[in-house]
Amino acid sequence: MRKTRSIIEELNLISVDRDRDHAVENRGEHLIESVIHLIERIEENYSPEIAKDLSNRIVNSIRKVIKEGQRENKDESNS
Repeated sequence: MRKTRSIIEELNLISVDRDRDHAVENRGEHLIESVIHLIERIEENYSPEIAKDLSNRIVNSIRKVIKEGQRENKDESNS
């Protein structure tokens, strides 16, 4: 049986620039754009109070992940 790949897997393999920093930056830009679109959709489809709450939850979750990543990087560099 032939193993098939998803379109996302194929796109990941076609990376023009295999430079790690470029790939991280590129994915970060896509993530930011996606979050912006998500928040816009939330604002279009929910009441202002609920939209603000959901948007704040998204932003706070992202902050938490970034802080944890920074803490891990700091711990690794001190080792």
